[in-house]
Amino acid sequence: MHTNNGGPIGQYLIPAVIIIVVMSLRMRGMTRLRPLKLGQLWVVPAIYTALVVGLIAASPPSAAGWAVLFAGVVFGGLIGWQRGKFMHIEVDPATDSLLQRPSRAAMLLLVALIVVRMGAKSMMPAGVDPMHGTALMLTDGLLGMALGLLSATRAEMYLRGRKLLAAARNDPAAVNRVPG
Repeated sequence: MHTNNGGPIGQYLIPAVIIIVVMSLRMRGMTRLRPLKLGQLWVVPAIYTALVVGLIAASPPSAAGWAVLFAGVVFGGLIGWQRGKFMHIEVDPATDSLLQRPSRAAMLLLVALIVVRMGAKSMMPAGVDPMHGTALMLTDGLLGMALGLLSATRAEMYLRGRKLLAAARNDPAAVNRVPG
């Protein structure tokens, strides 16, 4: 059995320091615009979906686990849609291409989710085996939430980017076409 001899320092301080360092490095790069390629927004959700399917195939959830997974997808989708709306997207008039600037609010939303996750973990009763059924259902829910979040973020950005391009080209019919 694994015991945590690090106490609160090992359990809270070290992850908090790591999160602060990673987020501050990410925040520095959030001021510049980057190209947004609509045709590539499906890649991350597809890879993560394959990962989730693999994990579920290796250890299928119980009936309650499936419900928690589905609820996680729905909840993650709601958060992800809002996260996508936080992303700044614009059309470069010189090249007629999309540019995006990551949002600090979207990044802070992810940090808040991490903090909530750490808080939920700390409320688990001491001595509970991490592979206990409740922990597995929590994992199922988090897998679903991440899948919903990643997919909905990119879906919102895709739809909004397509509309921005159509408006920039003054072509309302382009809203219904898939870009190449």
